[in-house]
Amino acid sequence: MTVTAARDARREARKAMRKVAAPVAVLTVSHEGRVHGTTVSTLVGVSPTELIIGVSLRSGSLLGGLAVAAGRFTVNLLSGGQGGLARWFADRDRPQGPAQFAGVPWTSAGGDGAPLIDGALAHLECRLVRSIPVADHELLLGEVVDAVAGTGDPLFSFAGDLCAGALRTVPGSGDGTRNSNHRNPMEGTTR
Repeated sequence: MTVTAARDARREARKAMRKVAAPVAVLTVSHEGRVHGTTVSTLVGVSPTELIIGVSLRSGSLLGGLAVAAGRFTVNLLSGGQGGLARWFADRDRPQGPAQFAGVPWTSAGGDGAPLIDGALAHLECRLVRSIPVADHELLLGEVVDAVAGTGDPLFSFAGDLCAGALRTVPGSGDGTRNSNHRNPMEGTTR
């Protein structure tokens, strides 16, 4: 493969990855009087049995360092109307410390005092299980030790944009009608 072909393949792979819809959250942490928040759109449930989630941060991020030091972090899963908060906590030029939360309604988490942002779709207070370096990022794995689920529509990242709106359930999934009699929709098709 030529250098140009390899570059084109990586460009196409990045373009394809932007088609992955992802929930948007603000991670928060409080450690020894320091509070910090940052927006993430890489959040995944790793184990529903053990209630383990994974989040990805840039290597060397302030939030990652504080989460490792505290042994905890909190996930504020944003609702569809909180796009402004997602942009604010993604802005590298915002103030640091408590000043970044000025004007943001929040309460303190029970475990460590990390901010729980009002109006979030859900709050997940996590005990850090492991921090794993991966390329130019750090993967935090956290065990959910406390959670509150709200109501409303989620905020997603898709194709480089923030997206909000009501989700529609696909007929036959999640509505109690799934059974073994459903045939594979790909059967009988050719590629």
